[in-house]
Amino acid sequence: MTTAQKTLASGPGWQVSDVVCTAAAGDRPFEEEHRGFCVAAVTRGAFRYRTRQGTAMLAPGAILLGNPGACYECGHEHGAGDRCLSFHFSPAYLERVLVDLPGVKRLGFADPRLPPLPALAPLLAEAEAARETGDGDAFEELGLRMAGAVVEAATGSSKPARTPSRRDQKRVAEAVRLIELNADRPLSLTELADGAATSPYHFLRIFRHVAGMTPYQFVLRTRMHRAAVRLRASNAAISTIAFDTGFNDLSTFNRRFRREMGEAPGAYRAKRTGAG
Repeated sequence: MTTAQKTLASGPGWQVSDVVCTAAAGDRPFEEEHRGFCVAAVTRGAFRYRTRQGTAMLAPGAILLGNPGACYECGHEHGAGDRCLSFHFSPAYLERVLVDLPGVKRLGFADPRLPPLPALAPLLAEAEAARETGDGDAFEELGLRMAGAVVEAATGSSKPARTPSRRDQKRVAEAVRLIELNADRPLSLTELADGAATSPYHFLRIFRHVAGMTPYQFVLRTRMHRAAVRLRASNAAISTIAFDTGFNDLSTFNRRFRREMGEAPGAYRAKRTGAG
């Protein structure tokens, strides 16, 4: 077996995996079948991908596209090994995304791949960073954003986002309130969207437009702010503050706090003593 696959996160109708292939020139490619829609971002190496939509050479930054039930082969005639961040979606999941994409009516990919596109580069960087840091909670949103962005790019249907309606603005305001009241516990995108009585993809789009960040980013920002305040205002242990504000392990809290605040929690708290 030349391919190792590790599931990074999953939910109803979606899954994201880290797929590492060690095949080399001379290894015989074998046929496989896509069980659902596949959107795989190549992050390392190059390989030939052949499916019923056609044949393409994929290199880092390219997106492999696969349809349910389609057989495919991957070959490495020109190099050894590759690594992909592979998103898998059920037809029902992708159908719900298409509802919120004006002008997109066809469920399925007509081409075998998307070339590296500047518009997708920031999203791919976010996804790869989540893989490297082990931030599995980020993939619920990242998968949904990836599905929408790739469908738009593959169909050429991208249009300027319309101004959110008053109803959508009210939905976002209610979601913000829900986050503020429950930021210390797990909050899924699906739960927030259900509370706003809209689809997860539509909710994600309007929340980003109105709040300037995704719901997941807003949850993290809220938790981080509360942790920073407690570090300055109380003598509670750093681990206690991390768990009380919604982080499920201390190492994750320390890493994110350093990234957000520019220094470790202990150094941040020490400034309180120095100022006093």
